[in-house]
Amino acid sequence: MTSAPEWVSAATSNVLAKALRGGVADLRPVPRTLIDKGPTRSVYRFLAPGRTLAGEPVLLVPPLAAPVLCFDLRRGCSLAEHLIDGGRLLYLVDYGTVSFANRRLGLEHWIDEVLPRTVRAVSRDAGGAPVHIVAWCLGGIMSLLTHADQPRLPIASIVSVAAPIDMTAIPLVAPIKPLVDVTKGWILTPAYRLLGGAPRALVKRAFQLSAIDKLVTRPAAILSHLDDRDFLAQLEAVDRFTDNMVAYPGRTFGQLYHRLFRANDLVEGEVDLGGRRICLANVKAPVLVIAGATDAIAPEPAVRKLADVLTNAASVHFDVCPGGHLGVLTGRRARHTTWPRIDAFLATHNPLPG
Repeated sequence: MTSAPEWVSAATSNVLAKALRGGVADLRPVPRTLIDKGPTRSVYRFLAPGRTLAGEPVLLVPPLAAPVLCFDLRRGCSLAEHLIDGGRLLYLVDYGTVSFANRRLGLEHWIDEVLPRTVRAVSRDAGGAPVHIVAWCLGGIMSLLTHADQPRLPIASIVSVAAPIDMTAIPLVAPIKPLVDVTKGWILTPAYRLLGGAPRALVKRAFQLSAIDKLVTRPAAILSHLDDRDFLAQLEAVDRFTDNMVAYPGRTFGQLYHRLFRANDLVEGEVDLGGRRICLANVKAPVLVIAGATDAIAPEPAVRKLADVLTNAASVHFDVCPGGHLGVLTGRRARHTTWPRIDAFLATHNPLPG
């Protein structure tokens, strides 16, 4: 137990760091280099100066509207840093910012163009090796739909973290679902069409409201943890992540709203996109599905359903790890729970030499 003098000393050091240096978190990004670029697509290879990275390439796939900071939150709590420290050859796709000019882009743009071109670019850069995907939230759903729709892509395995497909299992949705059903979706449709999508400010506020309990208790939590540099650093990193939310393109938001939210179209593992039906039963690669134990956006039952519809995958493993929607991916406990699960899955399907 920390003594009073030790607590005061640590708290004073942290307050001074906040006041004089702007914070206590080490927010330096893991170094990376651009290997491919196209519309709404920048593909990077992470660098590890002085070290040799090995194995088949691992590609980090974010969701839409969220910054790629989700995979590189801060030093000491960065999934990208962790995988590189483990010696893995690592890549990332960044969709960039979304503007009114992108309002006509639908989900099929990412499933037909962005992710397939990204996977091919990563494979090419890695000497033709197959690609192992680690994705978060909607990134997991998009990756699985891409693999199901284009089985010849060099995708060797997929890790999907916090990706829900059963909207009826999300408590946050339940109170407004009847109103949406009665109005046949009209309640939001004019707004997103007028704005060309869901603005980044709205996306940011929705993410914050999903953890309203933590938002309310935040001042007290900060005061009680003034001596805990790791706790304060995590808060700073999450704040930066939230401040960098990106807008949803109009057509994509409309598809998510009407098909996935209103109609719950993906609950049985199939969805209609661009006039064709994509079935998750066509996924053949091994898949690891992870849910967050306290995730309000993607609660366990909504995520578990994803594992149920992958009926033809080479293998499907389902795990529940501590944390909320972002925390299960890159929270402080994820370092000892989620990340070892991912390590074990990759060790089975993408073993490193030696």
